[in-house]
Amino acid sequence: MKGNDSSAEKLENERHFHQTAKQPQLKPTPPPRKKRKLKSQAFRESMTGYFFLAPALVLLGVFLLYPMGAAFYYSFTDFYILTPDDVSFIGLENFKYIVEDAQFRQAFWNTVYFSVIVVPVQLSVALGLALLINKKLRFRVFFRTAFFSPVVMSLVVVSILWTFMYNPNEGLINQLLQTVGIPPQPFLTSPDQAMNSIIVMSVWQGAGFQMMIFLAGLQNIPNHLYEAADIDGASSWQKFWHITLPGLRNIALFIFITISIAAFKLLVQPMIMTQGGPLGTTKSLVYHIYETGFNYRDVGYASAMAVVFTVIVLVITIIQRVLIKEERG
Repeated sequence: MKGNDSSAEKLENERHFHQTAKQPQLKPTPPPRKKRKLKSQAFRESMTGYFFLAPALVLLGVFLLYPMGAAFYYSFTDFYILTPDDVSFIGLENFKYIVEDAQFRQAFWNTVYFSVIVVPVQLSVALGLALLINKKLRFRVFFRTAFFSPVVMSLVVVSILWTFMYNPNEGLINQLLQTVGIPPQPFLTSPDQAMNSIIVMSVWQGAGFQMMIFLAGLQNIPNHLYEAADIDGASSWQKFWHITLPGLRNIALFIFITISIAAFKLLVQPMIMTQGGPLGTTKSLVYHIYETGFNYRDVGYASAMAVVFTVIVLVITIIQRVLIKEERG
């Protein structure tokens, strides 16, 4: 009997052990006072973050969000800046006129031509300068400073400087051309040469910034890859094609996007150097919007063109991101 009782007691203890093991173990809950303390601390941290973020949000709203909303609203009106109290809603009339506006079409294609030429040329020049400076040459610091110095100069100052250099009679460039037997060129006064002259100046002014970005990318490429290529007997072109370019791929895509965006915002160069001429061959889309809104005071139509321009840039940006994503994939 005593043995049966002990075995029964063992079975009961085992059953009780398994039941308690299967039951989930509840974590001890912190006291309510500690919870409230944690919540108040998180709230204070959040408010501190919003406090430091508030100035940036105010500036963003005043100088970006509000102008965008106002431009979208005025694009459906006949707002004339000299009669601000006489504003009427005209629906899509401004957008219909854009389709019929020959100056808008010319300014659009001028901008496209400028972007298509300046983007690959400036990208190539910046890469070439970076490769040159990356080598161990004498006066490397001097050349690096000289190539980068146009970037820190005001674009207005650079435009005025190159306007004097392009002067058909006394310009420095024509004087240099005459020394090698080339007759003086009209440059900014010629419909065929004006936009190309602006492109040359824009590449000279902006290539230094992209050069520094490429230079940073070149210095991050592991040197042992070039050493292995030298052991295998690779030529300079093979090392450039199979090591340098793949190592600069992401940086090149970034520079390509930034140059494209800057090219579509072309404004200062034609405004200072040619005032959109001759015969409208250098009038960019942004300059046409500026001229319509501030010179002709037609804010409603200028706002409609700004909305269309924003949509065009947005579509181009999306296409670039899709192509880059597919290429990376």
